[in-house]
Amino acid sequence: MTTLEITIPDELARDAQQAGLLSSESIAAMLGQQLKATRVDALFAAMDRMAAVDEPAIMSPEEVAEELALLRAQRRTGSVG
Repeated sequence: MTTLEITIPDELARDAQQAGLLSSESIAAMLGQQLKATRVDALFAAMDRMAAVDEPAIMSPEEVAEELALLRAQRRTGSVG
């Protein structure tokens, strides 16, 4: 377990204490929720960046299939490790 010390305004601390938000369980739950939201935001930001790319794929699906077929054939013959 990790112990944290934070500094917040007195009024906020009183209000949070009265609302039951300063317990270890409550703070852990809030941090977990915020981390999840941050990860979701990062995922959507990455998806937006990917959607903004206008360049064509480096390899077409047909080229990928050909490469896979070649690799599988090489594995069957033992020429690829």
